[in-house]
Amino acid sequence: MLYLHGDSFNQMFRDARTRAFHLETQDAYTTPEEAEPLRRWLAAEPDPDPEWYSEWDELMRATTDRGVAIQRMRIVTIPNSAYTRWLCAVSDSNIDSGEDVRWLPRHLVAAYEYTVDDWWLWDDNLLGFTIFEPGGKFAGTAVTEDPYLVDRCRTVRDRLWPKAIPHAEYIQSEYASRR
Repeated sequence: MLYLHGDSFNQMFRDARTRAFHLETQDAYTTPEEAEPLRRWLAAEPDPDPEWYSEWDELMRATTDRGVAIQRMRIVTIPNSAYTRWLCAVSDSNIDSGEDVRWLPRHLVAAYEYTVDDWWLWDDNLLGFTIFEPGGKFAGTAVTEDPYLVDRCRTVRDRLWPKAIPHAEYIQSEYASRR
């Protein structure tokens, strides 16, 4: 596997030709850059820096403007964790940047149907497992073209994506917990 971080990770999106798919499986992440925005949201305070996510949004917008589909599927526990409720509230930024964000309630899928790790799949042939430091900080991605691993993740995506609920429908559904 090849370790990518920073701009080398971002380059994967610049090089993508057709699609980038992301699977998220955790009910909470403890990334330091999200701590203050999450705390403020939980306290019903305004976010003093609504642009904290703008670099990602710009990368996604540039990628989708080239015709590359960005798909993000979040497998979540019901009732939603505080972190998941916050993600529901801030996902409009992802969507405005061109991402197709969907939610899949964990109880609607068997555990063997998905992986416990988060990953990206670019153009159906390059797989990147998301790496977090023990404190929760994003540490990079372990990338592989191993045909067995790529095929497994493609199968997960193809089987579960049609079951996942588009964001606008999910936040109105009985599954979405309210603030």
